[in-house]
Amino acid sequence: MLVEKLKQDMVDAMKKKDKERLTVIRMVKAALDKERIDKKKEICDELLIDVVNKQVKMRNDSLEEFKKANREDLITQTEKELEILKDYLPPQLSEEEVVSIINEVIKEVNATSIKDMGKVMKEVSPKVKGKADMKKVSDIIKSKLN
Repeated sequence: MLVEKLKQDMVDAMKKKDKERLTVIRMVKAALDKERIDKKKEICDELLIDVVNKQVKMRNDSLEEFKKANREDLITQTEKELEILKDYLPPQLSEEEVVSIINEVIKEVNATSIKDMGKVMKEVSPKVKGKADMKKVSDIIKSKLN
């Protein structure tokens, strides 16, 4: 479904001569093809979500660096790219929803200390993958277990 949307959006961007959108979509498509070849997996929505998440993370890291360097031109461009990329991610969970999932898992695995972090992450990851920033999820779990 998302893969079809990506292909259709690429065609639409070509027809509308939307160079910015087309460039981002082509980058995603190239990264998707690379993943398909490297991991010998079929292209599916799950693989697309993984690829887009990596692209979003790269853009967010770049954004921080651009802000430090006061590069307004690059900040604006990167923010536009992030908006385009977010079209290919499932709706993001709110912080309350993430905390609720984490609390549920902590009870399920009887986690009591930071030593149980791995158990909790193992259970939480599939439930929030692609729907929440995993760094924030990790930080929330750490604060709960400390």
